Amino acid sequence: MERQIISPGFVEDALACLRAQGLAPGPVLAAAGLPATVTDPISNQQYGRLWWLIAEAMQDEFFGLAARPMRPGSFAMLCHAVLHAGTLERALRRMLRFLALVLDDPRGELRVRGGEAEIVLSDAHGPRAAFAYRTYWLIVLGIACWLIGRRIPLRRLDFACPAPDHRRDYRQFFGAPVQFGRPASRLTFDADHLALPLIRNDAALHAFLREAPANILLRYRHEPGISAQVRARLAALPPADWPGFEALAGALEVSGATLRRRLRADGQSFAAIKDDLRLALAQKLLAEPLSVAEISARLGYSEPSAFHRAFVKWTGHSPGALRPEAVPQAQ
Repeated sequence: MERQIISPGFVEDALACLRAQGLAPGPVLAAAGLPATVTDPISNQQYGRLWWLIAEAMQDEFFGLAARPMRPGSFAMLCHAVLHAGTLERALRRMLRFLALVLDDPRGELRVRGGEAEIVLSDAHGPRAAFAYRTYWLIVLGIACWLIGRRIPLRRLDFACPAPDHRRDYRQFFGAPVQFGRPASRLTFDADHLALPLIRNDAALHAFLREAPANILLRYRHEPGISAQVRARLAALPPADWPGFEALAGALEVSGATLRRRLRADGQSFAAIKDDLRLALAQKLLAEPLSVAEISARLGYSEPSAFHRAFVKWTGHSPGALRPEAVPQAQ
């Protein structure tokens, strides 16, 4: 699937790892069929080829971004280790243990609470560059999505590092609210996904590894679909004016049952999309000189306590705890 989905910035991130090891990028770019200077987006196949060539040149499938090298062949062994785990939860826990063994740091922990699952990274030598965390998420989520045969939509993503300068691609790639400069790197998704069965077998793994890592870029990347249409229609309106589910289905010219089925196939739900949009708007409004009651009303809640409960469910913190100190804490 030759789609130009990888920004030049991500190409430069990968090449910077080569330069850090004293290796010239020219031969690798040429071998990947890329120009000496990449100024336009490239396909997942091109980037996958570049990824493999850099890993071979560095003898590290993690590009020198972890405490220890991830030697060539580790990705394949990781896939074999999780293939027969049974459920996504067991596969993720096994995957995180494997990566902790080969990388040392960063290391991930799966936590489940309040209907949400989150993978939290700890690092004795962090924070690392944003590209290190992106690479970790690509490996974990790329394999996980393949194992269950569907994309896992993220609720939010935190980076324990400053935002890269002039790099909107980090926010656009994930299809979920992204924050930088957080206490820990973490990604959050609906815990219901953890019970999903793994649908792959040994023959499928053989085919998967032939195409890796190009295929995990598509498995993980946020792709437009029915959920994107729903998100776009809601995002164009204030939350107080959002239509109900059946009304939205009618606007999209499908039945409610069809819309629900298509959202489920996309790994999404109407409620999750509304939560994602409300969280992103809440994070923006909390930086403004507005009371919690005003923010609650703008988000379409009938009373501040309902917004407070929802925000604690989304983030684990009260709205006031995440406000800049300069913003008045009026209630």
